[in-house]
Amino acid sequence: MNAALRLSVSSLRSHKRRFAGTFFAVLLGVAFLAGTLVMGDTLRAGFDTMFGNATKGTDAVVRSADTITTPGESQGVRAPVATDLVRAIERTPGVAAAAPDIQGAGQLIGSDGKPIGGQGPPTLAANWIDDPKLNAYQLAEGRAPAKSGEVVVNRGTAEKGHLKIGDTTVLRTPDPVRVTIVGLATFGGEDGMAQVTFTGMTQSDAEKYLTAKPGEAASIRVRAGPGVGQDELVSDLTPVLPEGVEAITGQESAQENTDMVSSQFLTIFTTLLLVFSGIALLVATFSIHNTFAIVVAQRTRENALLRALGASRRQVTESTLAEASVVAVTASAAGIAGGIGIAAGLQALFPAIGFPFPDGDLVISALSMLLPLGVGVVVCLGSALLPAVRAGRTAPLAALRETAVDESGASRGRAAVGGGLAALAPAVTLTGVLLTPSLWLAGLGAVLALAAFVVLGPVASTTAVRVLGAPLARLRGVTGGLARRNALRSPKRTAATAGALMIGVAVVSLFTVFGASLKATMDQTVSRSFAGDVAVSTPSFGAGGSGLSPKLAPAIARQPAVEYAVGLGKGVAEVNGKGRALTVTDPVTLGKVFDLGDVRGSLSSLGTDGIAITRTEAGKQHLATGDTARLAFTDGQKANFTVRAVYGRSELAGDYVITRAAWAPHRTQDADTLVAVSFKDGVRTAEGKAAVEKVAERYGDPEVQTRDEYAQSSAGGIDMMLTLVYALLALAVLIALLGIANTLTLAVHERTRELGLLRAVGQTRAQLRAMVRWESVLVAAFGTAGGLALGAFLGWVLVEASDGASDSAFAFAIPPLRLLVVALVGLAAGALAGLRPARRAARLDVLRAIATE
Repeated sequence: MNAALRLSVSSLRSHKRRFAGTFFAVLLGVAFLAGTLVMGDTLRAGFDTMFGNATKGTDAVVRSADTITTPGESQGVRAPVATDLVRAIERTPGVAAAAPDIQGAGQLIGSDGKPIGGQGPPTLAANWIDDPKLNAYQLAEGRAPAKSGEVVVNRGTAEKGHLKIGDTTVLRTPDPVRVTIVGLATFGGEDGMAQVTFTGMTQSDAEKYLTAKPGEAASIRVRAGPGVGQDELVSDLTPVLPEGVEAITGQESAQENTDMVSSQFLTIFTTLLLVFSGIALLVATFSIHNTFAIVVAQRTRENALLRALGASRRQVTESTLAEASVVAVTASAAGIAGGIGIAAGLQALFPAIGFPFPDGDLVISALSMLLPLGVGVVVCLGSALLPAVRAGRTAPLAALRETAVDESGASRGRAAVGGGLAALAPAVTLTGVLLTPSLWLAGLGAVLALAAFVVLGPVASTTAVRVLGAPLARLRGVTGGLARRNALRSPKRTAATAGALMIGVAVVSLFTVFGASLKATMDQTVSRSFAGDVAVSTPSFGAGGSGLSPKLAPAIARQPAVEYAVGLGKGVAEVNGKGRALTVTDPVTLGKVFDLGDVRGSLSSLGTDGIAITRTEAGKQHLATGDTARLAFTDGQKANFTVRAVYGRSELAGDYVITRAAWAPHRTQDADTLVAVSFKDGVRTAEGKAAVEKVAERYGDPEVQTRDEYAQSSAGGIDMMLTLVYALLALAVLIALLGIANTLTLAVHERTRELGLLRAVGQTRAQLRAMVRWESVLVAAFGTAGGLALGAFLGWVLVEASDGASDSAFAFAIPPLRLLVVALVGLAAGALAGLRPARRAARLDVLRAIATE
């Protein structure tokens, strides 16, 4: 083994360039993985610290004991608690202080008239707590609010909105409230709690604008006296609290918030990044395997001489694996350092673009370092294993003859296996998508399709390159013909090189097709369900934004140009024991502005004890018109509601509809998510829209859009998702380019004598460069074409699987222009990858090249 190791080190020193592409492929893949793990650990620690700071002076939190959680939501909705409890709590032994925490949504308007925040993190408004230990925010400038209309905002929010002490602006609660900033606050010494916006009001204002009625709070914060522990304090408080109210420690409250962020955001975010890390490493596997396969083929005579001199098969195999180990360890170690740099860069970048990255030092755990190192080594050694075994099988007599660099990959066995996989993949996929809806079967079919493409690559490469290169031979003459023949020379190598790019293009195409399908689905949903002319909404996602004032729809309805205006609010309740989201609206007007499909029963007779549900939910709950459903609300009240209507379509209207009068006794902070407006006959859209905008100005100036504009803006988040996906997949494409460039560089090395002869018989340097570049483009074209086909198929599978798993009807759409751009980028990538090998080939000395053995 020592001799094999010395030989490997000597070979690496002599042929450093051979492994440059492999080194960087491993480095980039490991760096992405390490960066993801470090960033995930840092985010978790940051949120843990942030929520710990928010409750560090709070020893106990008193709140409602019961929650109602709706499907798709991990955080339940709680009823408020009475602020009168504060007096009873303060009289409890061991309590030093207690204060109500009245919280709700409140979005400030900046000096430019635009809302601040709303893109993910919450936009909070609350009462300003005078006890500095119970208040998570510390007053940094100015004073606390003393009278109605005065507020304190966190300094980061003020800077974003270009606001300062003394400025007057609007706070959407969602009703617009004129407020004057009298103080600026910090959170744990920072300008705010990540990207959360905070507005502190007087307690009377908070009760007026953030709750359904005075005397209610989201929770009560309690501080223990000297020598009283948090658990002891909770034990002392429990007997004092009424039924349905509980006390938990401040540590438990902080942990609940951290767990909520982890389940809703961190887990999804880090899983997404890990998936892309896996894609990058898969692409790297193709490049690494191809590099070692070529190197082994080029060293056939050298390995044969070693065998003739007495080296065993095991020693030759170990020598090749030793080279792979050196490359793997050094590249993985460099990748770990790069990953730490990536995490540090993202930590500095994300807050600048509004991403909720808490402040704090990077957290570098042993797992975050050892796992990427192990993965990098395993990927590199696994990719080099087959070439190493092939090297060990080199016969000693091979040293006596000229050896073919590669052999045809179009064997009957490969064709048979690939054909079987190609037949099995659609069968499994169609079964999982159409016959027996199953995400697992659909996913298995997608994996089988990928395996079929990889196995059939060498078989298909000959035909594909002939077809793709046919125009090249006619347009570029002899140079194009030679490039085509070079790409045809080694089907297995061409397929392996193109395979890396194929994976990257396939995933890009997959998300492009899925994104276009989501847009088409949204457009179809709005066109089919929304019969109005304009929509009023507030652009926000996540927990941000404040919604629309419930007073807006009635104000719009009073305009002479308007026929109907209906607001859609949100509520929650348990329906027959299952948490469900409720649409709170005027059901009669809802049926006139939205197409609800076939309606059985009467929407006009819901009253305060009636409910309308979709046909799908009626089937799940085994309900029909006239049946009774038991509704339990967050305030603990329960009531029987009669099903008075069953409707067919729920896309925009939701699955359960009750009137505002029915919801009023149970509501907290009331807000609409959408106001839909229909104009009277003869009113032009522009004229009606202008009239609606005048009314909207008085209610915080939300956005007024036509139906087409609303459909486009509703799908706007899809473009943001695709931009992020493309940015993440750029790493996989970069690794694929390194693979193409490395393969061509090695091919130039093995064809040195051939290239010298071409130059000797009259080929110019420019022609030689063009030949190598066009060979690279042909390989890239093969990979791009395969990736587009595979990606379109997988996109269809994902759309159909989503359609089967959802009550909404998904529309499948192929975006030809976007896919054309993907194809052109793939070809451009091939041309770019061929630049360096082509330049190196053109620099060869003719006489030395001819004399090369």
